[in-house]
Amino acid sequence: MATSTSDRTPDPGASPRPPRSERIAGTALWAGLGVVSTLLGMAAAHLVAAVTTPSSSPVLAVGSQVIDLTPTPMKEWAIRQFGTADKIILVGSVVLVVLVLAGVAGVLARRRLALGAGLLVALVALAAAAAVVQGSVTELLPSLVAAVTGVASLWWLHAKASATSAAEPGQPGQPREAGTGASRRGVLVAAGALAAAAAVLGGAGRFITGLRSGNVDIALPDPASPADPFPQGLEGQVEGITPLRIDNADFYRVDTRLDTPVIDQDSWTLTIDGDVEREITLTFDDLLEMDLIERDITMTCVSNSVGGEFVGGARWLGVRLTDLLDMAGVGDTADQIYSTDFDGMTISTPLDLATDGRDAMIAIGMNGEALPRAHGFPARMIVPGLYGFISATKWITRITLTTYAEKSAYWTDRDWATDAPIKVSTRIDTPNALEELPVGENVIGGVAWAQQKGGVDKVQVRVDGGAWQDAEMGPSVNNDYWRQWFYRWDASEGGHTVAARAISGDGTTQTPARAMPFPEGASGIQELRVTVT
Repeated sequence: MATSTSDRTPDPGASPRPPRSERIAGTALWAGLGVVSTLLGMAAAHLVAAVTTPSSSPVLAVGSQVIDLTPTPMKEWAIRQFGTADKIILVGSVVLVVLVLAGVAGVLARRRLALGAGLLVALVALAAAAAVVQGSVTELLPSLVAAVTGVASLWWLHAKASATSAAEPGQPGQPREAGTGASRRGVLVAAGALAAAAAVLGGAGRFITGLRSGNVDIALPDPASPADPFPQGLEGQVEGITPLRIDNADFYRVDTRLDTPVIDQDSWTLTIDGDVEREITLTFDDLLEMDLIERDITMTCVSNSVGGEFVGGARWLGVRLTDLLDMAGVGDTADQIYSTDFDGMTISTPLDLATDGRDAMIAIGMNGEALPRAHGFPARMIVPGLYGFISATKWITRITLTTYAEKSAYWTDRDWATDAPIKVSTRIDTPNALEELPVGENVIGGVAWAQQKGGVDKVQVRVDGGAWQDAEMGPSVNNDYWRQWFYRWDASEGGHTVAARAISGDGTTQTPARAMPFPEGASGIQELRVTVT
């Protein structure tokens, strides 16, 4: 005869299953122990990296490798969607994934410490491999510190939790759900202490990194060839328009690095080799002693979309690139300048464009100050009229004269164009898209640029698809610099579309043909919609 479940006699040797709420609390506690251990390891590693090589911090090393492995279309999508916040989002995503896996490691350690510790070591090994790929074997130290600190913390918390967990009656040596009663309080206090230690170490790392990455105060010599007096812009007259000159702190930054490199100008050198008559190596002091030129130049990133923010004008101080090349003596076969930064990043610049008479330079100053670290200190290359990805090597340490057939640079390997002149473009700064405006006179204004095209001659504005109307122009600095403009519009009530285009000094009209930034820069006419009430 069958026996019902309710008639069965409980097995006195069976361990009672804890309530569901207690099981969830126990799992959450152990996941938290894994997270805390990992945070402490990451914080200790970040501190070590701060005093050695900031880029070797495990999170930054993994993030940099993610950037290198990300397909170009996805990179462009991220830049369009998030702008300069794309790197913050990337780092945050890496940290989130690491902490999720750290929680898994803590849950595994609950059953067997070796399993949880093994997962933490695997995570660190991934970061160590990324650090070696991005730098050298010497940059393994932060990852090793992360592994030792993280595993040691997990071991200590595991021992703490196991020691304070009482055995169930009748089952000697078998722990209850860790994290109940006094045992939970003891483990939480221990975890809290480690979390506090992580905050202190991480904060110290950020503080040291901030000190080391601060701008250098260097007295720069007067230029042998100074720029013309800089005119007064329209920013005091047209509300919302971009300043004619962008402050260093506000100047856009787009590059592949997640950190701000810290390079000592006393040990920095610039080598010129390859297809040259003589290889030369120059120090920072050597550059200071050479004839310097000062020029107002607008820089543009190839990732800049139509109406985008990755463009800016500044006053640059540096040594003419042709002066340096003449010192080395360029050979007969080279067709590219293959430049390398301190960390191995490479950029290809067409030799004929860099030496055709434009004010290409190795810059050491920006807006009257030493070049900021974030913008390439001690020195960077600038070639007016070319997008930055083929002309603006930051933290430059080597210039190799070679051919495109012999050497292929970072962006060339990713199928970007080898010859990318900056396209004639206009940006509307005011009004903003979807802004509500009052009936009557409103001002439409912005900036336009047309480097190596004779500069910007005029800007025209169109409302609701009507005829193009000439805007009023701000001062002209030079042909390599952008120009402010504005248009007085007598607006009527309702919804309207506003567009603007530039016409260069050589008669080139900004093309309406739409193109994405890849592979040679965006094009098209910026058009936005506003409401007049």
